Amino acid sequence: MYPMNMDALFFAMPMTPSWAATDFFLLFLMWLVMMIAMMIPSVAPLILIFAMVNRQKEAQQNPFVPGIYLLAGYLAAWTFFSLLATILQWALQQIAWLNPMMIVTNKILGSIILIAAGLFQFTSLKQNCLHYCQTPIDFIHRKWKEGRSGAFKMGWLNGLYCLGCCWLLMVILFVSGIMNLLWIALISAFVLLEKLIPNSKIISYTAGLGLVIYGIINLIS
Repeated sequence: MYPMNMDALFFAMPMTPSWAATDFFLLFLMWLVMMIAMMIPSVAPLILIFAMVNRQKEAQQNPFVPGIYLLAGYLAAWTFFSLLATILQWALQQIAWLNPMMIVTNKILGSIILIAAGLFQFTSLKQNCLHYCQTPIDFIHRKWKEGRSGAFKMGWLNGLYCLGCCWLLMVILFVSGIMNLLWIALISAFVLLEKLIPNSKIISYTAGLGLVIYGIINLIS
């Protein structure tokens, strides 16, 4: 495993199990900023297509809906995940299973996370959620909703699909180190490739196999 990059000390984890409200908020903000940085590139095609469709609708005298409403809905889904991740981080620290470098100290739990993330790559749930993330045109066609609230709901739904196919990959950060910039970059690149390359099952399956093997090695080493 790689050491934590120490450039993010502003978001340093509290060293004791007792968290103040400020500690919780800062760590929640840390997760949220990470998720925004990691996921914005992969949702960009959907936002561009949404903007194009709205320009066409505007030319037909329909109200124009800015893409920011779609993006807000998408980020709302990842805000929800960030809250859950913060709660999980708090829980792990309560039982002393998370060290100051934000890495899970329990080898069995770390191995289970890696193996579970790997096996999930082969599931139909993963592939079904990934389909809507890979095909923004199909998503727009099937899930279109009118108005600003409709755009927000579309973003929220797409965010849930994206969350459905990626959440276990994000949980891997508890194994690699939550602020490990190398792993953040690797996971971000993988998520982007999965969504941009058509018929990317081979990529998903290869990564899944690699994670399972890594988890087994981590367990027996």
